Amino acid sequence: MKRPRILLADDHRMVTEGVKSLLAAEFELVGTVEDGRALVEASKLLRPDVIVADISMPHLNGIDALAQLKKENPRVRVVFLTMHQDTVYARRALDAGASGYVLKHSAPAELVMAIGAALKGETFITPSLTGEVLQALKRDPKKVKDPVASLTPRQREILQLLAEGRSAKEVAAALGISPRTVEFHKYQMMESLQIQTSAELTHFAIKHGIVAI
Repeated sequence: MKRPRILLADDHRMVTEGVKSLLAAEFELVGTVEDGRALVEASKLLRPDVIVADISMPHLNGIDALAQLKKENPRVRVVFLTMHQDTVYARRALDAGASGYVLKHSAPAELVMAIGAALKGETFITPSLTGEVLQALKRDPKKVKDPVASLTPRQREILQLLAEGRSAKEVAAALGISPRTVEFHKYQMMESLQIQTSAELTHFAIKHGIVAI
């Protein structure tokens, strides 16, 4: 019987090796990547049945990577394996189309179940968070009370790269846009978030999981 094909995305190699060991008996591991941009490219090339990804990764975080993947292939299945226990992250992931949300400390017991659910077209959330997520949906079914939701996908890309220490010129080169466009988006973000300095903008990106620390 053909085993489901899994692509892993995490910038911590110890985590990746642990996940490999956990999944090797039941799944075919077709590749590993360490950042969000590499994940997007590898997914197009390898066409895995399920992607297991971290949220906080260099260059492009997992949630924004998923948003790009969904444009390319609406049926893509991504299970997030993350340290983020705040339900805001779970809501953001589910809104982006995630098939699962598993906390890393729960991985041995829950990751295989989450992948199985994803393969059946179902959604799995770490049980310890399920109640909180459902309550949040009842309180606010249409709008996520999350300042990151006010940013466009392009702005989040630019914010992550700036927060990782790249100059406007380097960000422009990475995204194929002009430095002036980068500066424009930066100004727009600072205006909408009511942030005064570049340092505050970086702190915002770290606080809200846009950039890995």
